[in-house]
Amino acid sequence: MLQLHNVFKTYKTEAIQVPVLQRLSLLIEQGEFVAIMGPSGSGKSTLMSIIGLLDTITSGTYFLNGKDVSVSSDKELAKYRNKHIGFVFQQFHLLPRLSALANTELPLIYAREKKKIRKEKAHRALEIVGLRDRMNHYPNQLSGGQKQRVAIARAIINNPDVILADEPTGSLDSKTGEQVMSIFSEFNREGKTIILVTHEPEIAQYAQRTILLRDGIVVEDRRR
Repeated sequence: MLQLHNVFKTYKTEAIQVPVLQRLSLLIEQGEFVAIMGPSGSGKSTLMSIIGLLDTITSGTYFLNGKDVSVSSDKELAKYRNKHIGFVFQQFHLLPRLSALANTELPLIYAREKKKIRKEKAHRALEIVGLRDRMNHYPNQLSGGQKQRVAIARAIINNPDVILADEPTGSLDSKTGEQVMSIFSEFNREGKTIILVTHEPEIAQYAQRTILLRDGIVVEDRRR
């Protein structure tokens, strides 16, 4: 469902060009649970941004669900991203003046969904992550684990094909991190494709496949 072939990504400054990804080819099938690891500067976050259609490649091809998104316009990418990809970040990225329910609704607001349907879907998503009794709470009234569960609810509200998680447990204690990862594991058992970036081997153990990057190149791709 997701295929990158011979991908290069280079960032240009006034004086130099900085290669970040080089000759990267990758195939991830529907329903896989993949962990991406590597040292700082290895290209992990850049790869996630490209997979999530937040950044574009310099050269090569990227097919998502059979569509060559490497030639799509910014408007097409935004529409495709909102419909097919859910994001979970280390720092949650919740809007402080919005309730858990309103934060969860945001992707549907961008998609111009009707208010009644937005509310129904947001309620359902928060119930799935166990926050039925926290829907009207604001981020400053939630624990770190609860904030991350709101972020997960927001990520799944559009029923995306792929959930991308960038260091989803990095700001959490180990027990709360385990609870969050159990949610991802359940989604994967239900058929969702999960791709996460982590520097923690114990978190990578939740995945069936681990991809190791170094200097923008895949140096190891192992399955359990």
